[in-house]
Amino acid sequence: MVREFSAGVRTLFRGFGVWRTRPGLMALGLIPAVIAVIVLAAAIIPLIIGMPSISSWLTPFADRWDEPWRGLLRTAVGLVVVAAALALASSVFSALTLTIGDPFYQRIWHAVEVDLGHPPATDGGGFWTTVGEGLRLVVLGILIALLVLVLGLIPAVGGVLAPVMGVILTGRLLARELTGRAFDARELSPSDRAVLFSGSRARVLGFGVATQLCFLIPGGAIAVMPAAVAGSTMLARDMMTRRPLPAATAPSDAAAPPAVAPPSPDGRR
Repeated sequence: MVREFSAGVRTLFRGFGVWRTRPGLMALGLIPAVIAVIVLAAAIIPLIIGMPSISSWLTPFADRWDEPWRGLLRTAVGLVVVAAALALASSVFSALTLTIGDPFYQRIWHAVEVDLGHPPATDGGGFWTTVGEGLRLVVLGILIALLVLVLGLIPAVGGVLAPVMGVILTGRLLARELTGRAFDARELSPSDRAVLFSGSRARVLGFGVATQLCFLIPGGAIAVMPAAVAGSTMLARDMMTRRPLPAATAPSDAAAPPAVAPPSPDGRR
């Protein structure tokens, strides 16, 4: 499992390698990430600045506590709220960036598919498909943020458990979302995707956690997003190679060219 998790982390770094071969195309992928970061910063920065007041408002029962217990409690509550906000911000950032930058990321995805050989014939969905997937990502991000808040209320371990689970759950969600274009282009059904993910759980998690941790670094989300799109394409191809889909999902024989009967010994068919 550790080896597979590490392979997923390395897949993200393979995505960074695309900068060497297609620097201009990857640079275009920075533009929507910058826009998304500016939008989210307008919400996250005031939240962090006002966290002492928010923590006090959430814990009025601690007003009569002695120090340092009152301060420790409110610091822990503030950290949990920030962890939940960052988990939600990561999902919103990905949804917003992928929607704004759909034409750019589609070109990155296609370039990687071409480099890997045998690219799919379709483009993986249009603008409205991207919008729908982005909304789904935001909804799931809200659920993860609420779960992080609940976990943060667990005495003693909540302050550590909540951020860790936030990174794991959000990372897994990011990996599944970023690989969606490669699977959409191949018209894979939800059951087909479930088969692929079941065969590469640790690898998918390694890729997603590495991506999420990079997103948490100041400025990291901007630099990582193009590489994450490229790496997720490689991850999807790895998943399909490691666990080929059942024959029922392959093109039917009717799509193949008709067989030609071999000539008879006298030259007639």
